[in-house]
Amino acid sequence: MSNPLDSLHRVLGPVAAVENHRMILKEPASLASTRMDELARLAVFGDADEKEWARWAIHELGQMVGVRPASIHELYMARGRGEIAGFTVPAMNIRGMTYDTARAIFRAAIKLNAGAFLLEIARSEIAYTDQRPSEYVAVMTAAALREGYRHPIFIQGDHFQVNAKKYAADPAAEVAAVKALATEAIAAGFYNIDLDTSTLVDLSKPNLEEQQRLNYEIGVELTRHVRGLEPMGVTISLGAEIGEVGTENSTVPELRAFMNGYSSTLLKQAPGMVGISKISVQSGTSHGGVVLADGSIKDVKLDFQTLEDLGRVARTEYGISGAVQHGASTLPDKMFNNFPRTETSEIHLATGFQTMLYDMIPDALRLEIYEWLRVNAKDERKAGDTDEQFFYKSRKKALGPFKKALWSLPSSTQAELARAYDAKFEFLFSQLGVSGTLPYVERYIDAPDQRRLAPHLSGPAVEAAPDDADAGE
Repeated sequence: MSNPLDSLHRVLGPVAAVENHRMILKEPASLASTRMDELARLAVFGDADEKEWARWAIHELGQMVGVRPASIHELYMARGRGEIAGFTVPAMNIRGMTYDTARAIFRAAIKLNAGAFLLEIARSEIAYTDQRPSEYVAVMTAAALREGYRHPIFIQGDHFQVNAKKYAADPAAEVAAVKALATEAIAAGFYNIDLDTSTLVDLSKPNLEEQQRLNYEIGVELTRHVRGLEPMGVTISLGAEIGEVGTENSTVPELRAFMNGYSSTLLKQAPGMVGISKISVQSGTSHGGVVLADGSIKDVKLDFQTLEDLGRVARTEYGISGAVQHGASTLPDKMFNNFPRTETSEIHLATGFQTMLYDMIPDALRLEIYEWLRVNAKDERKAGDTDEQFFYKSRKKALGPFKKALWSLPSSTQAELARAYDAKFEFLFSQLGVSGTLPYVERYIDAPDQRRLAPHLSGPAVEAAPDDADAGE
């Protein structure tokens, strides 16, 4: 096995070096070069030691120039107080060709002076895309460094969800699994987490409070776990959810039942502890959209009045940023400007980016993936599914096994995808009103310096740098 430090120095070249167990940045301008491409690839595809060293190097370089994982909590609470308004934060799940896709996001952010956006991955996605939290944070940071974005980045755990069936079989084990994932994610730099215990809502109960009880009680348990893991100077932004996406639309009484139960339980168990900063609701969408027999997506009847009403109550009665909409990436383009109009706090976008990727990859690779799915995802095929429906719903499961192939597309395909993603992210940022939000980030967000010792000395532990630490610039 090669010396991982030799591999790191080979990739970094004259850009930076490790001296006395610290990273020294020698040529800051060279971070935005192909050197970063090589470093990102080493962080994902190197051997175990090379990955660890490369991820540490990316973290340190980001800390030096201001690309630091951060919590959006204070910005959201400012919105709850009515100090800022008129935009909807996009939370983007990047599943495939992650580094290049993230680069397009940062190019759009630089062009439009945007700062209020989230880069996220869900509990289920972490598994089927083969992207553990430490890898995801490293790739997002590397993409920002590559494009010259030099501001805090908001990385979010989406749907850190309690599985209802597993909870019914063994409640303690399932809650422990979510806690373990949160522990791993926070150590990596996920300072924004959507806790999803809405799967435990029991509509057979006689009233809304009882229906929501497990939702808010387990939500409080997870909140307390997360708060106990926060690095110094970080208040992790937490979200909760009151209605499972794809079910009946949420109502104001449901929101109040959850929020009152959550707030009173948290106050009783942990007086003074900070709670959630947003609430996810259902208003008519479904994750990935509803695919028809010909592979097209069924029209969605989205209830913007529901979003507006729930968001207003969330802000005025509970002081949080507002309502969050999941499953939005497959909506028609004409709908997106309605989210800031209705003061929707945040929307989640995922499947649409995946569709763009699959539409543009070489035919031979797509056919290879689909043949793999016929064998390895056959259990997901429902009776009556057409090929188009089966492949559309199952192809996300191929993103992990084909990760290296998707990172190694022909240069012409990469260029085509880059142009398409640039246009898409610029459109979304403009329609959602996050153009020009960087000053809000600069006003409300403080991303503390969290330097780490070299891997063989510190492992995963975080060590804050002293005030006079060498910035290497």
